[in-house]
Parts: sequence; C-alpha cells; structure tokens
Amino acid sequence: MGDWQTPAGLKYAKSDEWFAVQGDTVTIGITDYAQDQLNDIVYVEFREEGESLDAGDSFGEVESVKAAAELYSAVPGEIVAVNAALEDEPEVVNADPFGAGWMVKIRADDLAPLEALMDAAAYDSYCQGR
Repeated sequence: MGDWQTPAGLKYAKSDEWFAVQGDTVTIGITDYAQDQLNDIVYVEFREEGESLDAGDSFGEVESVKAAAELYSAVPGEIVAVNAALEDEPEVVNADPFGAGWMVKIRADDLAPLEALMDAAAYDSYCQGR
C-alpha cells in the first residue's frame, strides 16, 4: 500500500480518475495517487455544463508544475455540473481530491462501462506496479 488514499466504494480508471455513482449521476475527480504524481496543481479546465460526452471522451485537463494530463469520462452522458471553484483554487485538488476537489458530474446514459473499472484494492495494486 502506498502513501495515497483509495476510498472503497468508488470505481477507478487506469487513467487515474475516480467515479462515484449516485442514481444516474456520476461524480468524477482524480485520485490521490494522481495528484501526488502531478505535484502542485496550478490549472484546471473543464468542458461546459450541458455538453454531451461519449465514454472515453475527455472532459477537461489538469496542469501542474510538472505535467499536464487529460481527464476522461468512463461513461457516456451530459455534464450537469462542473466544479468552477477549482478554476480559482486548483490546489484544492491536491488537498482534497475525493471531496472538495471533485471535477465534474455527469448524468450518465449508461452506467455499464463502470463495471469494467477497478475497485479500490485493484487500483492500489495497479499503482504499486507502476
């Protein structure tokens, strides 16, 4: 187990996003492991509310002093909320990636793609192997 947090009950993608499901709404952010690897996050940008995504589409990007990374949705649907507070305070992603650092909420057309993602234990193993 690394020094990062991996809450149970979420789904995790190999591209380091986490997915929390409530009804047909999926909240997405980046993992503690990802924010740790990126280091100090200095900029985030998201697509607009109301935009439709296919599974695998990018919904935005995050930049740090070390690197930039695209952010991807595992589910198709419509962006129903973006965390605009992060535009002024992107460092919140470093401090609270699973809470105040959430990024977008998507009303999913199909939740089935989440079944192919990793649970917390599998994601921890995946991160340790990198």
